[in-house]
Amino acid sequence: MATFLMLSTLGPEGMATLRENPARLKEVNAEVESLGVRVVAQWAVMGPYDFATVLDAPDALAIARVTLMLGARGTLKTQTLAAIPIDDYIAAVGEQRSASSGL
Repeated sequence: MATFLMLSTLGPEGMATLRENPARLKEVNAEVESLGVRVVAQWAVMGPYDFATVLDAPDALAIARVTLMLGARGTLKTQTLAAIPIDDYIAAVGEQRSASSGL
């Protein structure tokens, strides 16, 4: 599984929906999970984004399906980032350094 960080900003319709039905957040998470993507953690945040969500997905294509499904509703915009565990990152950088020093 790969980890992704999704930052979401609600539009006016999305805000109105949450004001009337705050539990809609959990319903949307269930829809995301029905696409094979696990919601690991989620926070309401202050600043330019309204929510930060950590997702585990089989691959980037699964995340693409989720972002298309959510974005097509017109109630929010997302920015999704691939997240690399720090130990994996350090190992990959070390491999790159070893490979380039042999040249």
